Formats: sequence, C-alpha cells, structure tokens
Amino acid sequence: MKNLNITNLFASVRIDPSWSFADKTRKDTSYLTHGYHRYPAKFIPQIVSRLVEKYTQKNDLVIDPFGGCGTTLTESKVLGRKSIGIDINPAAVLITKAKITPLNPLQAEKSWNNLKYQLENYNVKTKIRVPKHERIDYWFKPGQKRKLAFIFSEILKLKNQDTRDFFYCGFSNVLKNSSIWLQKSNKPTRDFKKKIADPFKTFSRQVKMMLKGNAEFYNLLNQRGFLKNSCKVWCTDARKIPTKNNSADLIITSPPYVTSYEYADLHQLTTLWFDYTKNLSDFRKRFIGTAYHNKKNLFLNSDIAEEIQVQLFEKHAKTAEEVANYFGEMNQVFGEMKRMLKKGGRTCIVIGNTKLKGVEILNAEVFVEQLQNLGFKIDDIIKREIPCKNLPSARDPKTGRFSKKTCKNKTWAYPTEYILVMKKLYLGK
Repeated sequence: MKNLNITNLFASVRIDPSWSFADKTRKDTSYLTHGYHRYPAKFIPQIVSRLVEKYTQKNDLVIDPFGGCGTTLTESKVLGRKSIGIDINPAAVLITKAKITPLNPLQAEKSWNNLKYQLENYNVKTKIRVPKHERIDYWFKPGQKRKLAFIFSEILKLKNQDTRDFFYCGFSNVLKNSSIWLQKSNKPTRDFKKKIADPFKTFSRQVKMMLKGNAEFYNLLNQRGFLKNSCKVWCTDARKIPTKNNSADLIITSPPYVTSYEYADLHQLTTLWFDYTKNLSDFRKRFIGTAYHNKKNLFLNSDIAEEIQVQLFEKHAKTAEEVANYFGEMNQVFGEMKRMLKKGGRTCIVIGNTKLKGVEILNAEVFVEQLQNLGFKIDDIIKREIPCKNLPSARDPKTGRFSKKTCKNKTWAYPTEYILVMKKLYLGK
C-alpha cells in the first residue's frame, strides 16, 4: 500500500515563490565561474548559497554526491565552507576542477597570451596529430577537427595542471559550436546545414569570458580570505565516497532523473576528445539513472516505489525494471549519505517528479520514504517553480515527445521541483 502519510503531506505543500528566484537573469546565475561551461539540468547557485548559509557555519564540510558541474562546491568555497564533490562523469569532474580552482589573474593572462601566440602560428602546413576515431569523424568536419587538434595539443604543452584544466574546460565548451551537433539541442542530433563556428575564434571568446570570471572569483576569495579553503572533487561512484563516517555537516545535491538524460551521450564530444573511454556503450553503464543497467533485485526500501513499479509493469516491463533499478540505486546512495553525515546533519535533495508511460513517477515522495526508513526525519519540504532551468519543458500529449513552448496542447514536463531537507537522527552508519 502507498504510504498515505507521505503522499498526503506532499499534497499539502504549496509553492514557495521565494525559492523560485524568478527575478534572476542568466547573468545572475552565471556569475564568477558558473558560466564556464554549458551543462544540462544544473541547479542555480542561488539555491545552494541559501541552503549553505541556512544550515552551516564557516569551515563546515559540505558534500555533493552528484557534483555535476561544481555549483555546490563553487558556492561553498565562496562562503568559506570546506567541500567535496563526487561525479562518475570525468567530463563533469574536468569542468568542476576548472570552476573551483582560482588562478592568479596576472598569471592566467600571461598563460593565455603565450597560448594565443602559439595558436596564431597555425597554418595548413602545421604538423598535427589528428585523432583517428569514427565517432569524432561522425561529429566534426576535417577542417574543424584539425584546428581543434592543434588547440588541444598546445594546451597539453602547458606545465601547470590547474592552468591546463582551465583551458581544457574552455576547449570542451567550444566543441559543440565547432561540430555539426544541432546547436539548440541537448540531445545528440546532427545538423548538416549548420554554419560551423571557427574553433580559434570561438575558443578565444570562450577564454576571455573565463578569464573575467576567474579574476572575479579569485579577487572575491582573496578579499574574504577563502583562497585556500579545502575544495575537492573526485571521479567515482556516489555510493563509494572517500569521506570519513560522521564527518559532513551538510549534503546538497540534485540527482539524475530516471531515464531522462543519458549523460554519457550528452558529454560524448568531450569524452571522445579527452579519450575518457574507448567504448561509449560501456561508459553509459556507469551512470545511475541510465537505461543501460541490467541489475536485478535491488532493495527499493519504499512502498511507494514498489507500487510505481507494479503500475509500470502493467504498461511496459522494461521501463518498470529501469525505474526499479533507479530507486534501488538511489537507496544505496542515501545509505552512503547517512554514513557521512554527522548526527543532526542535513541532506538537501533537489528533485522533481515526472511521468513515464502514463504513470506518475513520484521521485520526491519515494526519496522521503527511503530516507525515513534509513533513519532520517523530515526537516522541511520546499516546492519551487522552475522559471529557467536547462531542461526540455513541454511535451506533446499525443506523442510524448518534447515540444515547443508554443504548442497549443502542450503539457509541462518539469514545471516544479522539490527541495527535500532531511535530518539525520542518530550517530553512526
């Protein structure tokens, strides 16, 4: 039977307009280093900063098990908290490293001037080791590929790892513009009529933007005395976080949506260029929330999740299995969260509900039930509208496919989401 206490509680939660940050522009949400790299479904820094300020003190430890592009870590550092981020995706870890590592502005400018000088020496006779990979050829035309290979090789010559990561992050973000990937699509779709940007010009604009953000970040941290605050990111599974028991004061994270995004596909351009994997198919299987798992008999730890699985099984057995795997794996992550948190520590989970095969997928309700069964109590449930999140927002009700916002019969796919604030009750694992 469905847990009526939880479902009735959620039915009574009203939208809190103060958490929507509807007045914030793209400039407001991409300040400092937050604008370094596009990233789908990332939450805005204002959510993180408000939670960090509300639930922690300076030098407390904040952890993000699904670190993504480093929003939690960046905001934690700005506010003088120690932080650790985890992500299974090496592309996300690269972006995060660049965002959380302030470079001395004068040294960064000098490095850019030297790199720019080398790039200006490029010509058609320049000897370049161009990568040989059928998937790179699938996305890039020969001219663009050759220029990108030159940029990549020149960055590789830089001696300082932090400086290399900074420019590698910029390189990663211009790959889409320099390819035939449909510019307005998050999904991997080719556009053979696309007017492809020149890699050198695009990279130069990218770096200039990043240098400005880095200088603002460095100067702000220097002013506040937080330049050396511990801020680390690890490329590993969210169920195996290298952190001591009972050490974290706060967890803030936004987990992947079940089957909504295949992050391995979305970041495949970076994955290919940086040789993070030899096989995209195998790479996909690492991710929680992917449709490529074949795991059986995971403990759901939620009556609501089991009822969702039954309803889905009547519609589509494979989808039912995928959703069950997702909830089972998330329950494992929550167990790891409990291990890390101090007694009285909180976990703040940003998640929305969705619908698959006509069945309501109550992610938020399931998560609350799982966490309660693990020894957490509800501290707060916040419901917010999503005014400008990088997610497809409308579906065609007939086809189920994402549609334009102008579609007359559209349904909103992710109009609201929840921030689940759960408090650990007991000491220990």
